[in-house]
Amino acid sequence: MPNETVTQQPTPGVLRQDVFPPSAPSFLTGVPAFLGRAADGQRTPQRLTLWPQFEAAYGATPDGFLADAVRGFFDNGGLLCHVVRLDESKAPPAALEAALEALDALEDDVDLVCAPDLVATAPWPADGSLDTVLGLQRVLLRHCRDRGDRFALLDGVPTTDPAVVTAQCAALTGADGAFGALYYPWLWASGRDGRLRYLPPSGHVAGVYSAGDQRVGVQKAPANTVVEGVVDLQVNLAAADVGTLYGQGVNCLRALPGRGVRVWGARTLAADPAWRDVTARRLVGTIGRWIERFMTGLVHEPNDIRLWVRIMRELTAYLDGLFQRGALKGRTPAEAFFVKCDHETNPPAVVAAGVVVTQIGVAPTAPAEFVTVRVIHGASGVTVDAA
Repeated sequence: MPNETVTQQPTPGVLRQDVFPPSAPSFLTGVPAFLGRAADGQRTPQRLTLWPQFEAAYGATPDGFLADAVRGFFDNGGLLCHVVRLDESKAPPAALEAALEALDALEDDVDLVCAPDLVATAPWPADGSLDTVLGLQRVLLRHCRDRGDRFALLDGVPTTDPAVVTAQCAALTGADGAFGALYYPWLWASGRDGRLRYLPPSGHVAGVYSAGDQRVGVQKAPANTVVEGVVDLQVNLAAADVGTLYGQGVNCLRALPGRGVRVWGARTLAADPAWRDVTARRLVGTIGRWIERFMTGLVHEPNDIRLWVRIMRELTAYLDGLFQRGALKGRTPAEAFFVKCDHETNPPAVVAAGVVVTQIGVAPTAPAEFVTVRVIHGASGVTVDAA
């Protein structure tokens, strides 16, 4: 009898099929672009996930701090960074502008910018005066403000005199200052070759940002965190000096007995108190990145109430997720944020112009900078009350 193949036909009816939708798209935060001097390598952005990749791509430069900053980033839990080699044949301002233009190719893949060689006294830039440093750091702040979704980590000048850094901070404070933070003093730490020397803090601090974002999110203040790989500081500031500098917007690093060297501040260089906290500025910048990336799919949709409802639904879901993770303050979502996209925000003239206007309000959480402890002396003894 010949072999026969029997194909079983499906029985008509209701069929069950398990469908697993793809996970919601997301993006990393705490991803810095390092701009600086290197012995060799391309001048286009290079993506690094491990310290040895830097050595393979760029070699080493005895007088620069780029390699040290990248190593400090990975030593402190940094996950991913991009590196752009500065063109030393150009004047420092032109070289910095060219490197920042090269970052445009990364679009929104970067949210931090560090340029540790800007504070080098020699040989680049040749003039290590405060005015030269300020001019270059202002370029970084302006770049971040123009983008709206990047934040600059700036280094204090290498000095043991806090008054010099106070002047540096005052000169950088302003509208652009909301998009950057200043860190001081320099670190006595292992460099790229394992030897101890004084290093600008921005690379190590960028690692602290990255590690905090991975563990908690952008709402985690990058402060009161141990800075790994640091033996000591260029100057150990007294508590009074730390308080004075912090009140003016300088984020200090402190060597605390038994607790290591820690980042001791999370303030921007903003003149507006609303943007004083690093967490508030970075959270709003992150929301902007999300809107730009994930709402692009709504372009060219019919501009009517159905589109408005969809925008409100997607934005509300995203902001509610931030609220649930503790990024927004308030007892309820209604207290933490609002989204408005309706006939009021989109009158006929706006709709006719092909524009959709959505109003968003958020209440970022603020870090607890001070803990008040009351010591009460009474007939029954002493009572300590932490408020």
